[in-house]
Amino acid sequence: MRRARSTTRQRFLPALATLFGLALVAGLFAPAAAQAAPSPRALATGLHIGDGRLLEGNGNDFVMRGVNHAHTWYPGETQSLADVKALGANTVRVVLSDGHRWTKNSPQDVADVIAQCKANRLICVLEVHDTTGYGEEAAAGTLDHAADYWIGLKDVLAGEENYVIVNIGNEPWGNTDPQGWTAPTIAAVKKLRNAGLQHTIMVDAPNWGQDWQGVMRANAQSVHSADPTGNLIFSIHMYSVFDTAQEITDYLNAFVAAKLPLVIGEFGGPADQWGDPDEDTMMAAAQQLRLGYLAWSWSGNTDPVLDLSIGFDPTRLSSWGQRIFNGANGIAQTAKEATVYGGGSPGDTQAPTAPGAPTASAVTSTSATLTWTAATDNVGVAGYDIVRVSGGTETKVAASTTNTVALTGLTADTAYTFAVYARDAAGNRSPRSATVGVTTDKGGGTPGASCSVGYRVVGEWPGGFQGEIALRNTGTAPVNGWTLAFSFADGQTISNMWGGTPSQNGGAVSVTPASYTSTIPAGGSVTLGFIAAKGATNTAPAAFTLNGTACAVS
Repeated sequence: MRRARSTTRQRFLPALATLFGLALVAGLFAPAAAQAAPSPRALATGLHIGDGRLLEGNGNDFVMRGVNHAHTWYPGETQSLADVKALGANTVRVVLSDGHRWTKNSPQDVADVIAQCKANRLICVLEVHDTTGYGEEAAAGTLDHAADYWIGLKDVLAGEENYVIVNIGNEPWGNTDPQGWTAPTIAAVKKLRNAGLQHTIMVDAPNWGQDWQGVMRANAQSVHSADPTGNLIFSIHMYSVFDTAQEITDYLNAFVAAKLPLVIGEFGGPADQWGDPDEDTMMAAAQQLRLGYLAWSWSGNTDPVLDLSIGFDPTRLSSWGQRIFNGANGIAQTAKEATVYGGGSPGDTQAPTAPGAPTASAVTSTSATLTWTAATDNVGVAGYDIVRVSGGTETKVAASTTNTVALTGLTADTAYTFAVYARDAAGNRSPRSATVGVTTDKGGGTPGASCSVGYRVVGEWPGGFQGEIALRNTGTAPVNGWTLAFSFADGQTISNMWGGTPSQNGGAVSVTPASYTSTIPAGGSVTLGFIAAKGATNTAPAAFTLNGTACAVS
């Protein structure tokens, strides 16, 4: 339910453009030089901080890979926790309310959330959302009020230090006087510690979470030092402010160099009227630096451009969801389950057995499905790595948590050799499976595909709008290598698109897929989003064709 995202990005970018301009963002961070790491202090009984890293109680490094879930607005969607786990996540950040702005989540409700996180072997980051944009958003609550809420949950939280991180308040300061963020943050941390909470605490940045004026970066050491246990982690939210690789890597590296723990607590990827976040660099840099990330958000956003799943359905991932779960440096490839759940304790050195030889099916010009006999392990197989073998070299091309994978983005009329490794939660890797040869078809796409299209305007503003196209395969066979065509009647012009690549001649638009939307399973769908210019009227296209065949319009 993209409540926070919509408000945040409408407010911070006008201020940013007016005061400084996006080009100066990196320069704003410059005064925050790396500082010496804090001296060691008492460790928490469970998840804790050591040498600038988030560690489990047994000392194992833990890197969050997961998503945000809007529980407080959708309390009936608790199945979502099992769904994100099945897709490979090891962490979920759960939206709660302390009652200031939305309906308060009761102690019993929070206890149930924790129990379901544990049942699904997820680390649970709990956050109060009512603080969003304080100082600029009139309805926002204070960090002090949020701290009182956490103290009121002390009995529920006690004993859950291995499984729960307390994120005091979401984006707890807007753009108005962001320097005011520091003192209330320190006070809230001290209040929680004085009340006896021993959990690792997470604190969000000001500037609606994006810290584009560098306040959190400049004051991180003093905030961290205010925690007598030393078990505090910082959270940066990365949206349109972070649209270049330099801005992203500068910010993340500053914390790593200072040995101050950091997680990307929210981030987005799809472009919109405010800009185009560089999610590829965010994810690649997080993987390189071994920093956690939590994508926004599972489903239910007011503006669904950031819905990872459509309608809370794990079988209907959006293009954004496919990117997060199955793309490069995504959750399926990089997440490792917390060892507190029994997977891969420090003493686990036994590798899984080799998977069975893969077999190929559903081979098209751009995709193929591989299936193999599952490996076995003394503790449990956590997942599989699929590699392309070329002579004496291997290249990882995909990851899976089951014994099958759909490979997409292949080149037509090309011979490939694939093999599979199994891995456990401790990182032990099996011997390589036998190889399988796959030659893709010559191409040309799937002719005569049965389809339906849902077109809608997500948001409008003078001179422009954001649109969404849900393209569904209503046939009985997968659609591969597609082209979608339609026409605008009122001179609308697409400026950028995610999920596909558009070409436009006058009002006529032709769209070819991105690598992660190139295959539409039978009964499945892909979602395209775009930004376009418009005039006084904005009539929706009346007809769509897929590979030359007319689609039903819904």
